[in-house]
Amino acid sequence: MDVCVFGAGSLGSLVGGLLAEDHDVSLVGREPHVGAVRESGLQLTGAFDRRVHPTASTEPPAASELAIVTVKSFDTEAAARALDGVSVDTVLSLQNGMGNEELLAAHLPAAVLAGTTTYGARLADPGVVECTGIGEVTLGPWDGGMSTAADRTGETLAAALSTTVAADMPRRLWEKLAVNAGINAVTALARVPNGDLVDGPAGEVARNAARETVAVAASAGVDIPDAPQRTVGVAEATAANTSSMHQDLLAGGRTEIDAINGYVVEQADSPVPVNATLTALVRAWERDQGVR
Repeated sequence: MDVCVFGAGSLGSLVGGLLAEDHDVSLVGREPHVGAVRESGLQLTGAFDRRVHPTASTEPPAASELAIVTVKSFDTEAAARALDGVSVDTVLSLQNGMGNEELLAAHLPAAVLAGTTTYGARLADPGVVECTGIGEVTLGPWDGGMSTAADRTGETLAAALSTTVAADMPRRLWEKLAVNAGINAVTALARVPNGDLVDGPAGEVARNAARETVAVAASAGVDIPDAPQRTVGVAEATAANTSSMHQDLLAGGRTEIDAINGYVVEQADSPVPVNATLTALVRAWERDQGVR
C-alpha cells in the first residue's frame, strides 16, 4: 500500500519506518530530518535495530492510499489543508488531544479514522529515531462503529505493528485524553520522567486531573471510570520515558495543552480546578517563551 506519514517527527517516523519494510512509505516532515533520511535512510534504534529507506520530503505526494497524520494538534488544520490537495482514500489520526478527527473530516473527503498508540519514540538525531517502548495501535472510525476503511487500515498496520480495530473509538479517545491530562502537563511542569507519578508527590495531581476528565466525559455520555488507575498504570509502564509535553518544554517549543487539559476545561460544565491550573501554568510558560 502507498502510505503517507504527514508529520514525520519521532512517532511518525517510527510508524512509517516500521511500515516501510512492507509498504511504499512517504515521510513528510521537516529539515534536517527528512534530508538525512533521503541521504542515508532512516535508522531505527532502541527496541528495534534496522535501517529502512522510505521516501522523505517536506511536501506530501500527489496521491496516497493511506495518510497517517502525526502532527501536533495545533497543526491539524494546516495538515488538513495540505492533504486537501492529495488524492487520498483514508486518513488515520495518531495524534494527542481531542478534536483532531473532526477537523480532518471537515476538510477532507476521505474516510477519517481515529487512532491511539502506546508506542514510544524519540527523535535522537536527524535520520535516527529511537523506539523507547513497544506498544500497540488501536484504530477505528472517529465517530464509532466499524468500516471497510478501518479493517483495511488495520490489516496494513498489522504487518509491522501490534494493531487492533475497535468500534468504540470515541470512548477510547476520552480514555486517552484522561491519561494524557494526568501525565503530560504534570511531568512537564515538574520536569520529571513518567515514573515519578507512580509514587512521587506529583502522583495525586495526575490522578486528580484524570478524575476531573472522567467527570467531564461522563457529562458527555462516555463512561471511563478506570481512567485514574490507568493513568498510573501507563506512568508505571513508561516509567523511564519523557512525556511528549515534557519534551516540548525541554525543546522550548509549543505544547498541545489546548487539546489536552485545555479541552477538559472547555468541555466542563462544573469547575475542574486541577486541569484549569495546569492549563494556565503551561500557557504562561508558552507565552514567556514567545511560542503562544
